[in-house]
Amino acid sequence: MLSKKMIERLTYQLNREIWSGYFYLGMSYYAESIGLKGFANWFRYQWKEELFHAEKFAQYLNQKRVRVVLDTIERPPQDFTNAKELFDKTLEHEKKVTRLINDLVNLAKNENDKDTENFLQWFVKEQVEEEAAPSKIIKEILEKGNNEKGLAETDVVLAKRK
Repeated sequence: MLSKKMIERLTYQLNREIWSGYFYLGMSYYAESIGLKGFANWFRYQWKEELFHAEKFAQYLNQKRVRVVLDTIERPPQDFTNAKELFDKTLEHEKKVTRLINDLVNLAKNENDKDTENFLQWFVKEQVEEEAAPSKIIKEILEKGNNEKGLAETDVVLAKRK
């Protein structure tokens, strides 16, 4: 049986995952508006991945016979100055998500909730990848250049994400 606090925190995280998808969808639209279709592709894939994460939380709550309640999703940032900033903001956001997941793990440990602790291990591992991917892309942008030629090369690479 999940505690009231755990239900609230898992539900909050589910809604944060939906917000993350919304955040990345907006980034995709920005990238496309400046002609970076590969960047847009990368962020659309990220959007779908975040919704998959939200669904995992929803399924877990449903398995525990908890009614999932969706919250209002606030507007994500829409103003960006360049392509590199998209990935700077992505890395910053994913570090925040990692902290939220780790806080959930700590709550599960404190409540001796082994089921939830086990469930959350998938997300702990996932967050390693979620932070590594934008870090790698930032490095590539810096190496190739945050200019038209360098971004075009990076755009080709990001277009391959499936």
